[in-house]
Amino acid sequence: MSLNVVEATSKRDKQAFLRVPHLVFANDPNWVAPLDLERTEHLDPRKNPYFRHADVALFVAYEDDRPVGRISAQLDRLRLEHHPDANGQFGFLDAVDDPLVFAALLAKVEGWLRDRGMKKAHGPFNFSINDEMGLLVSGFETPPSMMMGHALPYFARHLEAQGYGKAKDVFAYDYNGLKPLPRPMQAMIDKVKAAGDLEIRPLSKKNLDRDLAIIIDIFNDAWSGNWGFVPMTREEITALGKNLKMLVAEDYISIATYKGEPAAMAVSLPNLNEWIRDLDGKLLPLGWAKLAWRLLARPPQSVRMPLMGVKRSYHGTAVGSALALAVIDAVRSYHVGRGTRHAELSWILEDNMPMRRMIEAMGGVTYKTYRIYEKSLT
Repeated sequence: MSLNVVEATSKRDKQAFLRVPHLVFANDPNWVAPLDLERTEHLDPRKNPYFRHADVALFVAYEDDRPVGRISAQLDRLRLEHHPDANGQFGFLDAVDDPLVFAALLAKVEGWLRDRGMKKAHGPFNFSINDEMGLLVSGFETPPSMMMGHALPYFARHLEAQGYGKAKDVFAYDYNGLKPLPRPMQAMIDKVKAAGDLEIRPLSKKNLDRDLAIIIDIFNDAWSGNWGFVPMTREEITALGKNLKMLVAEDYISIATYKGEPAAMAVSLPNLNEWIRDLDGKLLPLGWAKLAWRLLARPPQSVRMPLMGVKRSYHGTAVGSALALAVIDAVRSYHVGRGTRHAELSWILEDNMPMRRMIEAMGGVTYKTYRIYEKSLT
């Protein structure tokens, strides 16, 4: 048998790139096949605005004619503007349990990054830190939530055998939405509300452009000091708005103003993985009908909160804590009222102790850990 890694430029190789996970996770009941249509658009330079500030190569490993692994290599110019550290990224790492396959895929990425002057490889990112990120290293026994990755335990072992070490861990918290806020937290919100300075409202789809600008302004301000932060571009904001308009009702998102100025926001999304688990990634011939019925017939049993932010000027203050709790509780109350029971709060940096302490005080429990790896290329 011969092992060969090729860049996926042909239609055949691109299709193989999409299908590799179906082979890798064939016997894993917790893997959820993403929708082929969505993944195809995500990988399409004409449809994904990420490609406007990044160079990308997709690679597929073949054992004879059988695809057995895949990986991406990317150089994000926008990230390098904010972090001039000569770090390139890899992502979409999926492969059978064979050290030779992992070695061949990673060698191809490392060579590609070296040729472009990069001194370190970071990943996985699919493609950006604002997309799926990190390799699952604990929490294999449950399915991933929407827009979160999945892996098998041997992935980390083979990656580490090739010289990759931990750069940062991020956590996913499981939160039982039926639990009311602890009394001291509720009192903190009530105190700020009683002063007449705090207003909480849902997203307005009628004024979507206005509210989207508010959300991204808060995000880019609140997260700007976070490890690996990369701001969203105008094109990425437009794409986000399009997705939000299709996926969520207005109350999935809450915006807080303090003394008349936008100060905090929380964004939740339905956990679509609940509804697409049995579709095998395909919307035809009956997938569209099944998904549409499930979306309309009942609320999701779980949701994911991928974004929550408070303006940096309030960080470390009692008002900042009240703002964060208020936007989270507004979203929680809406979902609980519809019958939703659980939320995933993710991802949370391991060293973001103020946020971790708040979530844990609310009753959140870490149930998955994702790891960002790095390796020197010099």
